[in-house]
Amino acid sequence: MAAILVVDDDAAIRDTLYDLLSEDHLCHVAETAERALGWLATDVYDVVLTDISMPGLSGIELLSHVRQNQPQTPVIIISGIQDQEHAKGMMTLGAFDYLLKPFKLEDVERSVARAVEYHVNLLKQERGNES
Repeated sequence: MAAILVVDDDAAIRDTLYDLLSEDHLCHVAETAERALGWLATDVYDVVLTDISMPGLSGIELLSHVRQNQPQTPVIIISGIQDQEHAKGMMTLGAFDYLLKPFKLEDVERSVARAVEYHVNLLKQERGNES
């Protein structure tokens, strides 16, 4: 069971993602990036799924924090900005995937499954290199 952190200021989206993912994963939710930083300070996640536009710290700032402090953790960005250059920019900054709103639940499930698999394989490689 993977640990997923869902970060979105929209309660309906946050609740939908929690309901979707909590059946198969341990999920925590945060309504702000600041609250997410609290979770990230105490727990390690297999995937962080975050909205890009939120009051206070943005999803981009959260992505930067995760890249610096838990670089092996995949971050999936959710955004309503339908611009290919913007999406490419997020990937350049280290996002694992970029999902557009409105998203299909199957696309979220697929992206999270790929991110979990990526993270598990990365951890296996790290353990193999330590022996």
